[in-house]
Amino acid sequence: MRNQINVHFLAGMFSPDNKRLSERLCLMRFVFPSVLRGVLTLGIYVGFTVVLCLFFFLVAAVKLLVPVKTVRKRATGILDRIASRMWVACSVWTHRFLGRVVYDMRGETQLHMDRWCLIVSNHQSWVDILVLIRVLAGRVPPYKFFVKKELLWLPLMGQCFLGLDFPVMKRYPRHVVEKYPHLKGQDLETTRKSCEKFRHTPVAVMNFVEGTRFTREKQKKQGSPYRHLLRPRAGGVAMILYAMGDQLRDLVDITIAYPDGVPGLWDFFCGRTRRVRVDVRLRAIDEGLKHGRYFEDQQGRDRFYQWLDQLWRQKDQTMDKLLSQ
Repeated sequence: MRNQINVHFLAGMFSPDNKRLSERLCLMRFVFPSVLRGVLTLGIYVGFTVVLCLFFFLVAAVKLLVPVKTVRKRATGILDRIASRMWVACSVWTHRFLGRVVYDMRGETQLHMDRWCLIVSNHQSWVDILVLIRVLAGRVPPYKFFVKKELLWLPLMGQCFLGLDFPVMKRYPRHVVEKYPHLKGQDLETTRKSCEKFRHTPVAVMNFVEGTRFTREKQKKQGSPYRHLLRPRAGGVAMILYAMGDQLRDLVDITIAYPDGVPGLWDFFCGRTRRVRVDVRLRAIDEGLKHGRYFEDQQGRDRFYQWLDQLWRQKDQTMDKLLSQ
């Protein structure tokens, strides 16, 4: 009985409807000077990241050293929860207490935790990652990123990628394949094999299709035909669809807009970003785009480019609406 009372008490304390909590949130949001808010936010991020990393590497060591399939599977599940639930929850609550951002979220509200999906988004700032975490928290399966093989050598980050079983993407440049023809297709097969472990566990694969952050200088240099976007890069998406096409059920198309100007990470931590508008669209994946036709012939590449261009033109129109309203 006492435990039941404690649970209800804690639920009431952290309920958004709690008047006392709301008053504290208002105080923390508006009284702190921006620099103090930024230092406090950064300090909290460092604090919970360090604590969770210690726990993460302990479980990762068990996964690495114990050659028992059941133990490794259980350890993988714990690692996914640390990264996709615990770290995400800490991040969301930090910005709820200290942030001053009003999120205007539109479009699709019903996503699926039990379905494999590909998430694509435009990219303007490092803040985009925190916005995606905020928007998708508790709505999609554990996140997975395709990483280049060279990134596995990064201290700490490389070990996290390995512990979370992030798919490794290895691409041979064209001149290397021409010199060594036997390498043709091996990069695709390596990527496909690294995704085998996701056949029985739903995941959300994230990809910034532009490949780099948007700036007007890059837009001009590219000769981009879009008003608010860079040209999309087809190779990464095509490789994902080749490696996981049989599992991926949905395309989650996300458009992020900052009506008051694109913020830097420090500005975001300091509470200088007031409004973020996010449009979420759930789209079906054309079966004809899967299974690697992009890599087989020019006709397959042309069809893939047409599909991606159409998607990006729709996203450009969405950006117009988000910025003008």
